[in-house]
Amino acid sequence: MTRGGARITAGRSAPGRQRSGADPTPEHPDTAEHPGTAGQTETAGQAATAGQVATAGQAGTAGQTATAGGADAVAAAWTEYLAAARQLDGVRRDATTAAGEQARSVQAAREELTAVRTLLAAQEGRLRERGVPPISLVPTPPELTEAARTMTGGPAAVLAALRAARGRADAADATLSARGLPRLAAWPPHLRNLLVYGPLALLMPALQVALFVVTGAGAASVAALVCGLPMPAVAFAAGWIGVGRLFPPPEGGRVARTARLGALVCLVPAVLVSAGLLLAMLAG
Repeated sequence: MTRGGARITAGRSAPGRQRSGADPTPEHPDTAEHPGTAGQTETAGQAATAGQVATAGQAGTAGQTATAGGADAVAAAWTEYLAAARQLDGVRRDATTAAGEQARSVQAAREELTAVRTLLAAQEGRLRERGVPPISLVPTPPELTEAARTMTGGPAAVLAALRAARGRADAADATLSARGLPRLAAWPPHLRNLLVYGPLALLMPALQVALFVVTGAGAASVAALVCGLPMPAVAFAAGWIGVGRLFPPPEGGRVARTARLGALVCLVPAVLVSAGLLLAMLAG
């Protein structure tokens, strides 16, 4: 029984040794039995890997494209911002310049208004002293309406209107300030100055002619002729002073003395008379 039992035991244990010995059983019996399935699995893995790589490449390209597009958008926005900033700076500068000019116009208008009021007050006092009724010195409603209409154009228009009013007031003041010659003060400068230079220019030649007629071609006539040589300059200087005294300028202005006309008026009579007396003496 021992031998038979050993054989039975060996026969039973032999299959176990065969499975764990020289011919081991594969760990994945399904794979060993189906080799096609393993190939399909490997192919599917490679396809998945390739798909992932392609997807990653497309994502990288799309990211680069999006980055480039974003940079262009930022550059365009920055350019628009700079243009808007320059435009805003130009508007700000124009507004500052306009505000400065307006402030200067307002200040100049205030100063001009003060000067006009002072001038008009002085003229009103002079006119009342000369018997002008006060009602004539008050502006009429149409004059007030016209003056208010000229004041609607802003500080520049107000300043221009005040300067025009000051010009008229200066002309009136010049007329009032003319000493005994109120009408002549309104004449053109060359005509009114001729009334001053002319008599002075004829004074010495008239004396020379009178002396020559009385004394003849004697020593007195020769002395008068010699003394008359510098008289044109003396007559011109006297006329220069007389024009300034008789026709004073408006406040802040200059006297229109017409120097060239005065010099010509003083020189021509003296030259003509001196030449005539000299020829008469030589002939006598």
